[in-house]
Amino acid sequence: MTLSPAPFHQFADTQEPPAEAYWLRTDDDVRLRVALWRAEAAEGTVLLFPGRTEYVEKYAPVALFLNAAGLDVLAIDWRGQGCADRLQDNPRPGHALEFAHYQLDVIAMIETATELSLPQPWHLLAHSMGGGIGLAALMNGLPVQSATFSAPMWGINHSPMPRAFAAAFASIAGRIGQGGRAAFGTGGDGTYVLDEPFRNNLLTGDADAWARLVREAAEWPELTLGGASYGWVRTALDECQRMADDASPDIPMLVSVGSHELVVSPEAIRQRAASWPGSRLLEIEGGNHEVMFETPERQARFFAAFLDHIGASLPTAEHRGETAPQQAQAAIGG
Repeated sequence: MTLSPAPFHQFADTQEPPAEAYWLRTDDDVRLRVALWRAEAAEGTVLLFPGRTEYVEKYAPVALFLNAAGLDVLAIDWRGQGCADRLQDNPRPGHALEFAHYQLDVIAMIETATELSLPQPWHLLAHSMGGGIGLAALMNGLPVQSATFSAPMWGINHSPMPRAFAAAFASIAGRIGQGGRAAFGTGGDGTYVLDEPFRNNLLTGDADAWARLVREAAEWPELTLGGASYGWVRTALDECQRMADDASPDIPMLVSVGSHELVVSPEAIRQRAASWPGSRLLEIEGGNHEVMFETPERQARFFAAFLDHIGASLPTAEHRGETAPQQAQAAIGG
């Protein structure tokens, strides 16, 4: 694996320390980007699998909090989003040819973590689409000691359209050469956080977190993504169906779902948790899709459960430091 320096975006007025960012290439020659936040005397590493539309900069507050807890954090821009290679001429729709291709990204990420000698044990922390990729990776032998999922995409909320109709419509769009277009109802070529008012958003109930996402999207539009393509919808539905029929891996698992979840399928999450021996389901009352960017109280529940799950301790105020972001401070009651 050959790594080279990659850009990492930060606001001019930030006091947050920057991540190390690297370019890497997959076996099928797609260029990806990873970001590494190093802790002092780290006692383990979090492999952070983001969701659809996301980019590594979004997770800086989460990474800095976990650094304060003694963990290195490595995050990835999946193919087709962030600074990674886009997969078609129109860069706005979130496109995928086959969901299995994301496993090539996982392999490249693991090779990078090995080359950077990131400290063991490794722990998976995966959100939304990253949760679907992460579950498949675990089934393929991902070398982690534990797995934690935030609103994982083990099923998609395609209401009010029945799943069979959504799958058939996406398949037809592909056959007539429209597979790369943003699917109806997924947001077109726009940017969700810029197009949707806070009061109607499905991601978070925290106005400060929303404001940061809006600022990032306005400052770095090249990192953002529009709606999901028909091709992505087709292969994502197929992947969810495929994994639903497979047994859960033998690894300790924590999964959270908010009571206001409308992006992925809460039913699929609860069914998987119920059939996963030794798993823990964390129900977040009032929570939306992104618990790591939710209100301080909801963040605190999730992060406390996550650190307990992996055997780490909450960082104390003196270890957080003056540069710790507001969200990280709130998450530990500061």
